Amino acid sequence: MLETWLNGPTIQCRERVDDWQQALAICAQPLLDAGVITADYVPAIISQQQALGAYYVLAPGLAMPHARPEEGAKAHGLSLLKLQRGVSFNAGEFDPVDLIIMLAAADKHSHIEMIATLAELFSSDQDLAELHQATRREEIENIIQRF
Repeated sequence: MLETWLNGPTIQCRERVDDWQQALAICAQPLLDAGVITADYVPAIISQQQALGAYYVLAPGLAMPHARPEEGAKAHGLSLLKLQRGVSFNAGEFDPVDLIIMLAAADKHSHIEMIATLAELFSSDQDLAELHQATRREEIENIIQRF
């Protein structure tokens, strides 16, 4: 199921980024290229983080940035950025973040199945640990195929 959204160009691996804003921009690029989001989407996430803090950093090393559908999501989609050296999202004990999965949902309801499958992945300590240790796209794809 997750491989429907996370495959090929939607999975990126990088050694490092300069800051969390760059991480968001890199992670968003495949969604932008595919027309899933508009150029307004990442600035909306940044604006929300400046107002609310790193609301989308869910666990140590794991972020799921997203914005509301009306803030630039044109379709459902996911993209994943795996960093070898994590970056601070100003998320306290959950920093540094090395696994970023950007979520785009075109409305408030029909993406529930995608969220449920992600929750299944996030609740698997072993699979999540393997994702944190992954260094290549192929490794990530093999883990994603389990969900």
